[in-house]
Amino acid sequence: MRPAEIDALQDADARENYRVMLRFRARLLEAATLEALYADLFRRDIAVPPDFIHHTVQVILRGLLDGTRDGLEARAAEIFFRTQQIAVQEGAVMAADHETVRLHAETGGFGDLGRLLREGQMLPRSAELDVLDEHNAGRYFDRDESHDTVLQINPGRPGSAALARVLERWMAHFHGVRTTVTPVREIADEDWIWHVGLDTEATAMLNEIYGGGEVDEERMKRIVGLFRVDFHDRSALRPEHADAPVFLGMATRPDGTLRMKPQNLLMNLPLAARL
Repeated sequence: MRPAEIDALQDADARENYRVMLRFRARLLEAATLEALYADLFRRDIAVPPDFIHHTVQVILRGLLDGTRDGLEARAAEIFFRTQQIAVQEGAVMAADHETVRLHAETGGFGDLGRLLREGQMLPRSAELDVLDEHNAGRYFDRDESHDTVLQINPGRPGSAALARVLERWMAHFHGVRTTVTPVREIADEDWIWHVGLDTEATAMLNEIYGGGEVDEERMKRIVGLFRVDFHDRSALRPEHADAPVFLGMATRPDGTLRMKPQNLLMNLPLAARL
């Protein structure tokens, strides 16, 4: 669509939406790779709608995981680009797709029919979703577009290990570094030199704690994932960080949702050579 055609549209929102879409399209066509486009969005602070960023991450991860038959890794990758609803049940930290949980709560999973039944109070409000583990992980590929499976992300659980492997792939893909990412339950003070929050909430909390501040117990409970990153080639890090691991953290918002920001792993690692 030409600029004059956009200017001729009567709806102001429609005009702006077309301009935003065309700006993003122009950036996409200019970029050598999709990864270069993605990194450039944050290096140059280019304003684009969040959904454009999330879909870009999804396409990149689709390429990274091409050929994998590990349903746990494929499900863990969704955490990078889809908001998760976190629930803690008897100590188990469960990650479910936020939009799916919302739809189940509204319609019982039956679309418009479910909404009508909900209005008649004929459906339960809870969503019964299947929890993936090492025994049933293959089921993911039969319903990968449904986003209706749950991942347990406690340290020591297969879901947490799968998320760690996807984090390794992500850093290797963008930075060319080999790492071992290990889920941990806490950060030892003597090892804590550098951290990266994988979302806004974790970034704020880790910064406060590292700076000597106090975080109240209820807020601390919202930290749902900690990971230790060990770099195989220590020379990949700045000299002052070469002898220490890097720690990653994830935390929920007050409403229990988790929105990961994988771009933090592009810009905030203490690498000797920046992306």
